[in-house]
Amino acid sequence: MNDTKIKVRDYGFYYGSSKVLSDISMDIPKNSITALIGPSGCGKSTFLRTFNRMNDLLPGTRVDGDIVIDGMDIYKDNIDVVELRKRIGMVFQRPNPFPKTIYENIVYGPRLHKRYSKSELDDIVEVSLKKAALWDEVKEKLNTNALDLSGGQQQRLCIARVLAVESEIILMDEPASALDPISTQKIEDLIDELKQNYTIVIVTHNMQQAARVSQKTAFLLMESFDTPATLVEYDDTNKLFTNPRDKRTEDYITGRFG
Repeated sequence: MNDTKIKVRDYGFYYGSSKVLSDISMDIPKNSITALIGPSGCGKSTFLRTFNRMNDLLPGTRVDGDIVIDGMDIYKDNIDVVELRKRIGMVFQRPNPFPKTIYENIVYGPRLHKRYSKSELDDIVEVSLKKAALWDEVKEKLNTNALDLSGGQQQRLCIARVLAVESEIILMDEPASALDPISTQKIEDLIDELKQNYTIVIVTHNMQQAARVSQKTAFLLMESFDTPATLVEYDDTNKLFTNPRDKRTEDYITGRFG
């Protein structure tokens, strides 16, 4: 059985004529957590947004190489981008709930895709919030404004929102960087649980977090300001952190630069 969910081959990314990512090839396994690490500005978030084509929203961007998800090249096979973004949800660095009730935040996405009865929507809300480990905290206040929740609760609500549209892949761009340690722990525990049913790719500047939550880690590096970032090393997280093959990886994870 092939357990690869995402295949990246000779991938490059351009802003206008400037190439910012080059020659990236990796296989991301399904039902696992893959961490992207590297110094600030090395293209981690840009690479992450490749997988649901969010970079398409920026003018003058283009890609080369292949990104294949479940056997489909998402830049070549006449893809319905709306459907792609339904399958591949995104959780951002800062929680971004809509200024609506908790309930309306969850049902917003499902309603875009099809008509549901009230009882079906109620079920979606309950299931999504349970999966996001938030149901017990908010079940009595589903009709209150989501912006009244704490930062950690808002971030779990944003994860629930992704789960409500039945995404298969969840992209997370430093999902705990704006949170306190207790909320961060809850998010990490949640991510670990979700990997049973979802493929997760997470950008983190926190190497301890990458070591704690991920099974695979990719180290991206831009050698100088006028060269694109490349993939220096990609391996099982434990191997990459304890016995890196590349001296640059070792220098980065031991804090010699970055």
